Amino acid sequence: MNTHTESRPQATNRILNALTRSEFESLSPYLDPINLSSGEVLSRPEQPVTHVYFPNRGTVSLVSTFEDGETVEVGMVGNEGMFGVCVFLGSVTTPLTAQVQLPGEGLRMRADVLKREFQKGGQLQDLLLRYTQAFITQIAQTAACNRAHPLDGRLAKWLLMCADRAQSKELALTHEFISTMLAVRRPGVTEAARQLKEAGLISYKRGNVTILDRPGLEGLSCECYALVKKDFTRLIGANGHVSYM
Repeated sequence: MNTHTESRPQATNRILNALTRSEFESLSPYLDPINLSSGEVLSRPEQPVTHVYFPNRGTVSLVSTFEDGETVEVGMVGNEGMFGVCVFLGSVTTPLTAQVQLPGEGLRMRADVLKREFQKGGQLQDLLLRYTQAFITQIAQTAACNRAHPLDGRLAKWLLMCADRAQSKELALTHEFISTMLAVRRPGVTEAARQLKEAGLISYKRGNVTILDRPGLEGLSCECYALVKKDFTRLIGANGHVSYM
């Protein structure tokens, strides 16, 4: 059973928040507070991952780039998780680009420190492995979703995922950026966004999207949003409070 006390250090990242007080305090000297700036690249393909990141607020996109320069988002990281799973899975590089999508703040740790702490076992190792399983589900579901579901449902799902991780209903996003992340042409995103706006679910002006009707957006979203969210909650817990089964 997870141990929490009122006096334990606070963290809004769900992995760190799920640690016992003693484990969190042992990691604290190695966790550096950082700001995550929109567009900032945290890691490039095939370059050594020197640091891992635990966002408290904001989102990091994991992006695949093809030979022709086209890009598509294959995964999203926010306060439910961390960037750098390759470090404790035995690799020092990743073929993906990790880029800040929505600004925020978080905590950074040297990759070698995380690997050392992971190898000690304990709750940190268990949580990171649970998170990895949930993240693999997200990646797999994203691939299936991009192939099978209509754009309006995919856009609704993606906006909800962004809002959850940014902890805000106001999102600094352009149609061009959304089209890149969803791997569709910009006119398609513009039309889908217009439909959501006319339905009273969102509003937007250049560079900003505001969610007006979250229940309505959830109703329009494809099934993937609820499926992925349920898996993260099952494995990581709600707000970091894990129920071990």
